[in-house]
Amino acid sequence: MNLKSISKQEISAEKTSYSILLAICFAHLINDLLQSILPSIYPMIQKDYSLSFSQIGMITFTFQITASLLQPFVGFYTDKKPQPYSFLFGMILTLFGIILLSFASSFYTILLAAGVIGLGSSVFHPEASKLAYFASGGKRGLAQSIFQLGGNTGSAIGPLLVALIVAVYGQQHILWFLIFSVIGIFILLKVGKWYANYLSWRATSASKRMEENHNLTKKQVIRSVLILLILIFSKFFYTASMTNYFTFYLIDKFGVSVQQSQFYLFVFLASVAAGTLLGGPIGDKYGRRVVMKFSILGVAPFTLLMPHVNFELTILLAVLIGLILSSAFSAIIVYAQELLPGRIGMVSGLFFGFAFGMGGLGSALLGRLADQTSIGYVFYVCSFLPLIGLFIYFLPSINNKK
Repeated sequence: MNLKSISKQEISAEKTSYSILLAICFAHLINDLLQSILPSIYPMIQKDYSLSFSQIGMITFTFQITASLLQPFVGFYTDKKPQPYSFLFGMILTLFGIILLSFASSFYTILLAAGVIGLGSSVFHPEASKLAYFASGGKRGLAQSIFQLGGNTGSAIGPLLVALIVAVYGQQHILWFLIFSVIGIFILLKVGKWYANYLSWRATSASKRMEENHNLTKKQVIRSVLILLILIFSKFFYTASMTNYFTFYLIDKFGVSVQQSQFYLFVFLASVAAGTLLGGPIGDKYGRRVVMKFSILGVAPFTLLMPHVNFELTILLAVLIGLILSSAFSAIIVYAQELLPGRIGMVSGLFFGFAFGMGGLGSALLGRLADQTSIGYVFYVCSFLPLIGLFIYFLPSINNKK
């Protein structure tokens, strides 16, 4: 990809900047690959440090809460005072978190590492998502899907690399992942230069061409945001069960090995990445609400069925669930950005932050539920979560879009 300086004419053109979208996609891949190391090593550290499911849940809760609490504030601040290199500092924080994790020798040092990695995520996501919006050339769903594809692909590759490297050679070999951090820092330096040029042009341009007003009242906007947050709750509580406990479910119910369980987690996460790429362009063409309806509600028959089937069907259903459920997030983010034009960073931070927070809360609560009951019961309870998606029928159209 060409990340050399781009002229003012190219920056101001009404076209999609694919080189920038691919660059921020790859940076997102690296960021989320590094973050996925943490849940990928859960079976290993549970055994090495004799951790309960509740403690596993608290590790994820610490990561997700630090990854979520700051994001709306970072987004609000960068809307007022844009920081074209803020995502670079996020990557550097994640790098330090990975170093801490590789040398962690107790539950509390693992918690500290999880917190630092989470802070890196808080700083990275709002401005990176806003950059994707600005580079979209109007194809907002496509741009957000490309951006999300990077994150989901990184989350899928992480467990596979952990299975091949860390599970075989030990915890300190997490340090090999620092190579990705260095590559990410280099890419974000280049992307930051383009972003600084874009912001300079935007500040002197008479037209804020990418912002549109809509036909909704303030009350409708508030209600719509609340509904979107409910959908996020449904999606990410269920996703937390898969991301953090699917390996334990396969080990407990079907007797697979740790390495095999990590491979099947990779299969699930790869299907999530594929579904993410499809959701945005479909939303651009047919409407955000159409995608959200299909994704949140369409996945319910498969989640309800999965706790009751054999191993082969479990893996097949996991793939279908990943494909369908993941298609909603890009549509939700873009719909929310269109609800609140001019507050792109705050919206991105709020929804990414809330998503991480729900994932963390879900992990902690589901871990405690697993300790008190069983992993199988956790997946039975979670199978009903997509039915919350019925709230989507109360979402209004924006400017007569579906």
